[in-house]
Amino acid sequence: MKKLIYLLLLATVFCVQVSAQSSQEDSPENLQKYVPLLPSVKAQVWKIDPKVGYVVHSVGRGVYVISDNGWQSAFVVTDEGVIVFDAPASFGKSIPSAITNVTDKPIKMLVYSHAHKDHIGGSAAFKSIKGLQIVALDTVSDFLKEMKDPNRLLPNVTFKTEKTLTLGGQTVELTRRDYHSSEGDLFIYIPKAKFLMAVDCVTPGYAPFQGFDITANFREYLKVFDQLLAYNFDTFVGGHLTSIGTKHDVEMTKEFTMDVYNSVKRVHNNMDQAGVTGEAAKTIGTDNEFLLFKVLLDKATNDSVKELQPRWINRLAGVDVWLPSHVRTALIYVRWDDKE
Repeated sequence: MKKLIYLLLLATVFCVQVSAQSSQEDSPENLQKYVPLLPSVKAQVWKIDPKVGYVVHSVGRGVYVISDNGWQSAFVVTDEGVIVFDAPASFGKSIPSAITNVTDKPIKMLVYSHAHKDHIGGSAAFKSIKGLQIVALDTVSDFLKEMKDPNRLLPNVTFKTEKTLTLGGQTVELTRRDYHSSEGDLFIYIPKAKFLMAVDCVTPGYAPFQGFDITANFREYLKVFDQLLAYNFDTFVGGHLTSIGTKHDVEMTKEFTMDVYNSVKRVHNNMDQAGVTGEAAKTIGTDNEFLLFKVLLDKATNDSVKELQPRWINRLAGVDVWLPSHVRTALIYVRWDDKE
């Protein structure tokens, strides 16, 4: 019985991960421990008429961004019709009418940035559009065929790595990357507008969402920023929250990500791992190896968070919310995949 109590106490002391299922974590007192939204970010929140539920912003050269301050979509108006990029579940049903308020040109194409339903789960609103081309990676199409989700229309134009769309004098360059979704992600680039859209990697003003945007491939995620910065763009759309961005936002997220990765690697590799587990073994013994390993990983996480948070808490919003998950993602990569 004493040993069980020691195990439970030790797990509590060393565990630093955010648990959405924990009633203690959800308590009002604990929620108030998180820092408020940074004033610089608050100032960029788009003003939305609650009766409408979304807002449309022109970013020039026929390109428009739609947002409900939670998700983002975009479209480009050409001489021959409209190309839409993503149809989020939250406001996808409103996109066709939003476009008619801007232009009388017909919607000709719908491009999927990736397979996740929060970004394309509103595509059913486009079902009645005759001749609509739904463009996606072949791997995204295969996944959607398997899922049989009526809210995500099946693509009818697919490709493997690169595709150029041309319509009414506008060119859209689509390039496959693998930084986020297991089925692949797209860079969406409109050269004339210097417009770049890459969903779920950079959220202007904010730290990335949980676990570096729940990346399925942290090795590729580490490369994504230089890949983005190789483009000539003025406007960046990341698919989420309260503002669009610029190259500065990509550079800032790169700096944050590399700081997390390098700090975690240094903390982990310099840690006296035998000493940490040996000290814990004095309390719990040596037979529960999973718990001893957890002690080691939790200490690396905790030490990294303590070092990183003061550097970033006033630079990006949400750092204190998701930093433990970012550290965990980097730690898994450092421990199991990275070179020494």
